[in-house]
Amino acid sequence: MDALALVLSYLLGAIPSSYLIARAKGVDLRREGSGNLGATNLYRVMGWKYAMPSALFDIGKGTVAVLAIAPLARPSLLFGLGCGLAAMLGHMFSPFLKFKGGKGVATAAGVVLALSPLAFGTAVVVWVGLVAATGYVSVASISAAAVYPLAVYLFQPHRRATIWVDIALAALIIWMHRSNIRRLLSGTENRFGRRGREEGRGGAAAAEERS
Repeated sequence: MDALALVLSYLLGAIPSSYLIARAKGVDLRREGSGNLGATNLYRVMGWKYAMPSALFDIGKGTVAVLAIAPLARPSLLFGLGCGLAAMLGHMFSPFLKFKGGKGVATAAGVVLALSPLAFGTAVVVWVGLVAATGYVSVASISAAAVYPLAVYLFQPHRRATIWVDIALAALIIWMHRSNIRRLLSGTENRFGRRGREEGRGGAAAAEERS
């Protein structure tokens, strides 16, 4: 039953909402903007009207994996985190799109919201503040991921025994942003609000994002 719950969580996470929303309008998100299959690129290409439902769905994938799927097999905090990580991996490496996907930030947010509301609130404050201050979604996402395990450690002492899983979750998010880190260091990272179609597919940032 444990294996089934993990597989179900992975397959739920693998549903490529941004790709499907764009495809319904005749747009292949893999060929537009940065080529990334997450809500941020969907926003750049098609705007908030389409990106917001996708982001909410992706958040829901993480929450459902933790609160609905995991308890069917084992009512344990550690197993809930495991199902959440499985959903994140499904989002990042979807078998429905040749194991391509998004960077897992929204799905991770759903996992954190389900398990650690105070840590989630802290990470959201950091994310919003840094997007507003810098204009870089990548900086905000990396920083929020880094802050999350610390917030769990400080606000939920009973979770300290499983803090290593929270650190793994944060490290996975940061690793998925490695191309963004390279662009930040080289000064070529795009700021939030720039539309992918206006930038064109031929830019160095788009090629780097797909790597």
